[in-house]
Amino acid sequence: MLESILTTSQEELLKEERQWLADLQVILARLGASSEDQTTLSRSIQQLDELFLLVIVGEFNAGKSAFINALLGQYVLKEGVTPTTSQINVLKHGEVSQRRVQEAHLHILIEPIEILRQINIVDTPGTNAIIQEHQAITEEFVPRADLVLFITSADRPFTESERNFMSQIKAWGKKVVIVINKTDILETEEDLDQVLNFVRENGAILLGVGAVPEVFPVSARRALRAKQGDPEQWAASRFEPLERYIHDTLDETSRLRLKFLNPLGVGDRLINQYVDITRNRLDLLAGDVETLANLDRQLELYRQDMQRDFQFRIADIENILYEMEKRGNTYFDETLRLARIFDLLNKERIQRGFEEQVVGDVPQAIERKVLELIDWLVNSDLHQWQGVMNYLDQRKREYEDRLIGEVGGAFRYDREHLLDSVGKSAQRVVETYNKSFEAEKIAEGAQLAVAGTALAEIGAVGLGALIISLATTAAADVTGVLAASVVAALGLFVIPARRQTAKKDMAARIAALRQQLISAITSQFEKELSRSLQRINDAVAPYTRFVRAEQAKSQQTQAELAQAQQTQGRLRAEIEAML
Repeated sequence: MLESILTTSQEELLKEERQWLADLQVILARLGASSEDQTTLSRSIQQLDELFLLVIVGEFNAGKSAFINALLGQYVLKEGVTPTTSQINVLKHGEVSQRRVQEAHLHILIEPIEILRQINIVDTPGTNAIIQEHQAITEEFVPRADLVLFITSADRPFTESERNFMSQIKAWGKKVVIVINKTDILETEEDLDQVLNFVRENGAILLGVGAVPEVFPVSARRALRAKQGDPEQWAASRFEPLERYIHDTLDETSRLRLKFLNPLGVGDRLINQYVDITRNRLDLLAGDVETLANLDRQLELYRQDMQRDFQFRIADIENILYEMEKRGNTYFDETLRLARIFDLLNKERIQRGFEEQVVGDVPQAIERKVLELIDWLVNSDLHQWQGVMNYLDQRKREYEDRLIGEVGGAFRYDREHLLDSVGKSAQRVVETYNKSFEAEKIAEGAQLAVAGTALAEIGAVGLGALIISLATTAAADVTGVLAASVVAALGLFVIPARRQTAKKDMAARIAALRQQLISAITSQFEKELSRSLQRINDAVAPYTRFVRAEQAKSQQTQAELAQAQQTQGRLRAEIEAML
């Protein structure tokens, strides 16, 4: 156990780190981290209880197995020019040589070799092997490493696949030492210096460590020969500086520091990954919020435009009544005169004249205007639904083009599903919109509203008939009163006064009719407009709730991850200071 070699303060620090890593596991699980990511962190935590883990990586035929054999001083691993390692080989110390198959692609090799008392060594498949599974196995094991020895060949240093793999190692925050193997194939020191400079420069760029990485040129083949009885090969192998680095530079304190830092590096990699995912979600949701806000603005503008246009249309109806009133005044001026005293005694003639000259086609004209208004309202409603459908479809395409990386399976599915659902709801409304039915429904509502506020006893008659009833009833009342007054008075001076009274009464009745009609139509219009907007808002509501909930959740996640980064940084600083 690691605790057996730790001081009290180191044990406390290890305890704190374990607690934090357990908390981090909970955080990642709550964020919906993949099982692979959770397993990676779990295995990294388990490494705290094991010996220092030295992982050897590189392309096949770079000489990884030969290097390990040279480090151990004997042939333990099979060497070859074709991919010979198809699994992870973990070399551990034991009194008797043996091989145990722990998992399908994980073999434990027990060897009675002294260096294995202090460290475990891992041999991995080649990163550019034809069998892609080999590279996947290696990529899965790298996060467990306390130190990575990256083996590259002197005849083809830092190939494209090696550079790609080096970037992955960097992402896990691993300490990397570069080993240039097969230096014996280089003919001159100038050739070796050229390779060294190339590897150092590119290694510094790839690892981004701010300094030249540690690079060791060796010939593993010569080093093994030297250890097996040909000492003249030792100096030429250049193996001693690397062994001294492993034995001396990586002393117990250095190994402990790397051991402590290992899971934090894994934690950094995973936290940064989910920071990027969360930032991507928030960027996407910001667009969604703006889409919804813009939709609200568009709907409000639609309401305002409809209300403004409605006033113009209702003014046309009012003008019909104003014109009727003007004709009424003219009619009374021409009729209520002394010269027509005998006509005034004939109520039916006066009423018929009023209907023909004053009322005329007013009911039909008003009914036409109301029907035009209804058609306008229905068509505007339909066009608004089409606009919503097209707008959401357009925005969805724009955001799909802006997506960078994965934003999370369930999140992305839910968002796209809701966008599709809203769009399809709008599409269904458009496709199944029955303008005749909608117009008839609104017309019935307008008719009932007018009847309810003006003359409820008329019953369910057409709007035109309703206007006729209201208008002619008013005419009969006015003319009847006038005729009776004239007969009773038999005075010539009464007629002018009665003419003014008739005009005043008619104006009052038409004003009441206008107010009742306009009020009823306006009320019905506002009701239908609100219903139209509410239907759109109801259709968009699930998407709106999702965006708001996910935005709040992602903002909380972002804050939690920022706190996690601070905790990681604090623990790293304490480890660096103590070890």
